[in-house]
Order: sequence, then C-alpha cells, then structure tokens
Amino acid sequence: MNKYELLYIIDNDLSEDAKQAVIDRLSAVVTEAGGEVVSLDKWGTRKYAYTIDFKTEGYYVLMTFTAPATVPAEINRLSRIMDEIVRIMIIKK
Repeated sequence: MNKYELLYIIDNDLSEDAKQAVIDRLSAVVTEAGGEVVSLDKWGTRKYAYTIDFKTEGYYVLMTFTAPATVPAEINRLSRIMDEIVRIMIIKK
C-alpha cells in the first residue's frame, strides 16, 4: 500500500449535495480498491489564480489516502469523465 495526497477542485456552481456526492464517489473508489481514506479536508470555495473555463472560483478538497498502486490511474480516469471536477492532482508521499 502506498500513501497518496489527492487535491481536486469541484465546480463551484454545483449544489452542496452534488459536491458531497463527488467527494463520496472519489472516496468510494479508494475504499472499493482495498485502500483507506486517512483524512478528508474540505477547504471550501477559493479563488483561482487565473480563470478556468470563464470561472474564477472553485471548491477545493484535499484527501490523504493509502491504496494499491492502481488506484491513482483509476482516479485520473474518473476525473476525465466527471464534468463536476475542474482540476485534479495526485502526489505519492
């Protein structure tokens, strides 16, 4: 099991329930693969350094988790499919 940090930005135009659904979905990917979510830190709405898709704010979430080496590739794949996610960054600790 490897340790990872995942920082992702959710579209700020979504409702609170929709944002929570995205957070739950990405957490479920980790747990279904046999990993464990160590911490989940919701930073909330923050301004972008530059505009992304004509928007200036996004909802930031930082998740620390342990998982097999295949999980980051699956999270990257899902983030490209999900329209709710604006940006994503995974770092191996």
